[in-house]
Amino acid sequence: MSAVVDFIYSQSPKQQEILAVLHDYLLQEKKLTAKLRYGIPFYYQNSWICYLNPVKRDGIELAFLRANEFEDPTSLLQANGRKQVKGISIYSVDEMPFDSVEEVIEMALKLDKDQKYASKRVK
Repeated sequence: MSAVVDFIYSQSPKQQEILAVLHDYLLQEKKLTAKLRYGIPFYYQNSWICYLNPVKRDGIELAFLRANEFEDPTSLLQANGRKQVKGISIYSVDEMPFDSVEEVIEMALKLDKDQKYASKRVK
């Protein structure tokens, strides 16, 4: 098994369900590559697109690394005090706003395809 799959099965049953649905969607439908980084699954096209982070109350945050660079047509993304990263917290597969999630993923993929990622860190 891959490290990402091991990570998914190490979570609570409710989180496992959400993680498995999002993981399969990102790999199979969006053709992204998954890698375990910083102890959580990250998904790549040309550069980092998003990651799945377990949150309190058995939820999962689908976080987008360059969310500050594109418009959020859904108004679901929350910065939670972060400057660059924004995410959608999901607590149930049944209540997941799947159309909105797909819309945000498409915006992130388009940005990744059209604009090469350049780190803004000061060296």
